[in-house]
Amino acid sequence: MRTPRLAGALLSVLALALTATGCGGDDESPAATGKPKASVAADRIEPLAATPEPGLPATVRSADGKSVTVSAADRIVPLSGGLSEIVFTLGLGKQVVARDITATFEQARALPVVTRGHDVSAESVLSLKPTLVLADSTTGPAEAIAQIRAAGIPLVVVKAPKSLADVRTRIDAVAGALGVKAAGDQLNTRTAQRIAAVQKDIPKPAEGKQPRVAFLYLRGSASVYLIGGAESGAASLLEAAGAVDAGKESGLAKDFTPITAEALAKAAPDALLVMTDGLKSVGGIDGLVKIPGVAQTPAGMDRRVVSVDDGVLLNYGPRTDRVLRSLVEQLYPGGR
Repeated sequence: MRTPRLAGALLSVLALALTATGCGGDDESPAATGKPKASVAADRIEPLAATPEPGLPATVRSADGKSVTVSAADRIVPLSGGLSEIVFTLGLGKQVVARDITATFEQARALPVVTRGHDVSAESVLSLKPTLVLADSTTGPAEAIAQIRAAGIPLVVVKAPKSLADVRTRIDAVAGALGVKAAGDQLNTRTAQRIAAVQKDIPKPAEGKQPRVAFLYLRGSASVYLIGGAESGAASLLEAAGAVDAGKESGLAKDFTPITAEALAKAAPDALLVMTDGLKSVGGIDGLVKIPGVAQTPAGMDRRVVSVDDGVLLNYGPRTDRVLRSLVEQLYPGGR
């Protein structure tokens, strides 16, 4: 079975089922109710207070090794939701003329969808006459990227995120391509401060035992049921929330492994981290515990599920503090 490669590579499957995500409200404990607490309020971007003026032309090094000169940023096409998030947060959302299907936040929803992660339509992108295209290193197919470049459009590739440390490097890369380095520095400072504030409020684990959390990637409509390992992209986020990535700790070294009763028993998670739409695709918690092995884990027996919106969970961007806070609130419902 061929599995996705890291968070960015999940887009090819995610795009098949992703719809615009909203936010709900539920103040009760997931363990007490058998229902996941409301996922992170991820449907709006909070731009910087002042709109920056791009200092262009700018020549930057693309993550694929190419030197790219950007002369204008008045028609921007980001080819992933995470890159759209950064552009909008930097204050240049009005210059974005299209979106990937994973850009589900409110300010982007009215834009035309021209890409679906690993199914980029070069023709659709070029029809919008972009002055700058931003792509993740996992964006594809490679032929589409080459076709856009062959048309003379500046295309900057940004390394796909794997950990909390990538928040700064991705913001720097996008800000550099847009010629707004000062705004990038400001956004990095704001983001780091907010992440630190969340971590400061993480309660001490009961009896000194950190919660063991397994990240499950679910797409019931496509019969995709995977457990994340060391390279899934979730480990850094869970560790920042004071938890243990149960898949990684149990010895799963690669990104994702098909769920088996044996793998779940070895991971022995206290809680399960899932994407909101993924949970819906298997019929909610009632359907989740029917997956072989889930009901026998401590998490399954307690029906303890942590749910975060698909469009933001592994972006490692300006809203990482909100994702982290959602994890903390759901993992430690009683607080300090």
